[in-house]
Amino acid sequence: MSYNKEYEQIETGYQAVRWHEPVIYNLGRHGIINEITPQADPEIQAAAKYDVENMIPECMRRKKEPSLPELSEPEVVRHYVRLSQNNFSYDSGNTVGLGTCTMKYSPKINDQLATLPEVYELHPFQKDEQIQGILQIMYELRTWLAEIAGMDEFTFQARGGAHGVFINAAMIKAYHHSHGEDFRDEIITSAVSHPANGGCPAALGYKVITLYPDPVTGDIGIEQMKAAISSHTAAMMMTAPYDTGVFDSHLKEYIDMVHEVGGLVSLDQANFNGVIGHLRAGDLGADMMHFNLHKTFSTPHGSVGPGTGAVGVKKPLIPFLPKPLVIFDGKEYHTDYNRPQSIGKVGNFMGNIGSVIRAYAWIKALGAEGITEAASMAVLNNNYLIKKMLQVKGMGIAWANRAKLQEARFTVEELFQNTGVTTFDINRRVIDYGIISYFESHEPMIVPNPITPEPSDSVTVDDLDRFAEVFDCISKEAYSNPEIVKSAPHRCALHKVLDGPLNDPKQLATTWRAFLKRNPDFTQAKGI
Repeated sequence: MSYNKEYEQIETGYQAVRWHEPVIYNLGRHGIINEITPQADPEIQAAAKYDVENMIPECMRRKKEPSLPELSEPEVVRHYVRLSQNNFSYDSGNTVGLGTCTMKYSPKINDQLATLPEVYELHPFQKDEQIQGILQIMYELRTWLAEIAGMDEFTFQARGGAHGVFINAAMIKAYHHSHGEDFRDEIITSAVSHPANGGCPAALGYKVITLYPDPVTGDIGIEQMKAAISSHTAAMMMTAPYDTGVFDSHLKEYIDMVHEVGGLVSLDQANFNGVIGHLRAGDLGADMMHFNLHKTFSTPHGSVGPGTGAVGVKKPLIPFLPKPLVIFDGKEYHTDYNRPQSIGKVGNFMGNIGSVIRAYAWIKALGAEGITEAASMAVLNNNYLIKKMLQVKGMGIAWANRAKLQEARFTVEELFQNTGVTTFDINRRVIDYGIISYFESHEPMIVPNPITPEPSDSVTVDDLDRFAEVFDCISKEAYSNPEIVKSAPHRCALHKVLDGPLNDPKQLATTWRAFLKRNPDFTQAKGI
């Protein structure tokens, strides 16, 4: 890769596949036949002795056929293959930029294990005695995570990190209610924790007190914590380490202070990748915490996809965990629903079993020494990248005097002041170089024009060098011809997203049905 002032001569070696075609509903043509399901032979129908259509209650039967696009099978296959080519993933290119998400490589052998027929052909309503193997895997993973976290029990029902935080907030509420302390209506969190740590308890009616980091140390500070704590404190819910890569040097003291007034402590360990095997939340005194299996434990990371927020608690909180729990009586594994103080079920069935199996396989393969080494490698990669990124013109770093663990909060404020190019412009421009745009988990933006890349343990030094080189190229573009950056992306599958209100259906619709509901004129014109 080399840089030239003229955009047309930038040699990136990357050009995304781009297909210009409408949504599949607009591709269909009336009368096109895909597949015809043959009628069962009369002998089979007679032997079955059931009229399937009449078995469906009248209230559940469609009054008319569903409005589905009519295409041939090859057309359907081509359309979805083209959509898959528009995706960007770890298998596509460099993902160092996906900050605060620990996007690491997921070994293909683990994927194969999770898609074995013995796994995906299981039915969630099967009896415990028929799924002893799966229950054993869940129980053993629960045991390993309890050892890694210093906790006593785990549940895998949460579908992601924020869901795990919400479960913890619900258990905090249930715990204090069981002790007759409903007057505890305040939650303490920090501005450099994941926003879910404030949003989830707020959704349950808590007053949220958000503390801001010291501009020099990056810590919250003892005095600020003292001022926030009171008899109304229900819990402190913090991300540790912070989303800035800083591990608060007073965290143990905060925990002790909250406990002194009768509050609980929940640690969000979504950023656990840099300390796994080196630190345990339970040893610090935390009452509960959660891991993201889809981050630290190398299962695929997908937005609202195959996530699992593994929630762990100490013994006093076990009664309040979601039900069921997987238990072992010495001979067989069981799902325990007899939990009168439980906050109830928080998701369908037993959670995302695919993530559980992949995390199980990852830990099994690495062992205790391997996962400890993975954390050390993640920290090494991050600090190597810091050195490289700070050589880029216009790049700075927040809390420069503090050691950083799994990630770092950079800033391009100097570049912005000199060129007018913002962090959002750069976010779009990096796509043209075959690198994933960095995750914008910076709210509130207490660091102006932030950038938060996060190299995991599985990236190579070549990945890190290329990532820093791309930013160096973009910096040179910003200082010589900023419009190249501001008008990006130029080489990706989709063009630049227009700014505008997110409730405008002409700019955004999450599903086809949502689009139709929000565009009645379109619906009438098409006769849908």
